[in-house]
Amino acid sequence: MHLLIIEDENRIARRVQRMATDYFGDQLTALAHRDSVKTGRAYLDEHQVDLLLLDLNLNGEDGFTVLQEMTSLSCHVVIVSAYHDRALEAFEYGVLDFVPKPFNAARLFRAFSRTSDRTAQPDAPLKYLSVRKKGAINLLPVAEISHVQGAGVYAEIVLLNGTTFLHGKSLDKLATLLPTSFHRVHKSYLVDLQQIRQIRIEGGGKYTAVLQSGTELPVGRTKYKGLRDLVG
Repeated sequence: MHLLIIEDENRIARRVQRMATDYFGDQLTALAHRDSVKTGRAYLDEHQVDLLLLDLNLNGEDGFTVLQEMTSLSCHVVIVSAYHDRALEAFEYGVLDFVPKPFNAARLFRAFSRTSDRTAQPDAPLKYLSVRKKGAINLLPVAEISHVQGAGVYAEIVLLNGTTFLHGKSLDKLATLLPTSFHRVHKSYLVDLQQIRQIRIEGGGKYTAVLQSGTELPVGRTKYKGLRDLVG
């Protein structure tokens, strides 16, 4: 676990560092602290970070202005801020959690647990995923996503109209963010259950999910029974 804290108050940053060390233990391979948007961005450009803890008020700068850009990166983002009224807005843009200041260890540990536990759903639904394309940040409404295909350390998002976007997060990381209506039908695919029109049984123990668009996706043998029960 490579963790970056962007926080302008050193006292709070040190406290978060201690809690992260207590929670992750030997899993923590690197832990860095930066105190501004500029230095935080520079660190992200040079390192592969797994988890970013971001304050929204950084020496007068609004951390929210760069939130869209940061959530398009491969790392998960947790907001740690006293601006409680912006929690819902932050969740809509794909943060993993919003930890209000002041906070205790139990609350921060709950945020840490969401890096791997999909059953620990956020307090508000994700409405957008942000992606980079041709140097610009695009906001994709989750309601318009048909399915997601793994592409190595990245993931390809396919919209209902067939348009595709490459996302910086892996399929596993997107699975922890997307609503539970998105089901893992195969090691390489997440699909919105509402988009499945039919599950077809092929020969040789193979299965296929036919989507409303006509797209056909493979269904893993171990996924078939659970998917059949969900789709009906």
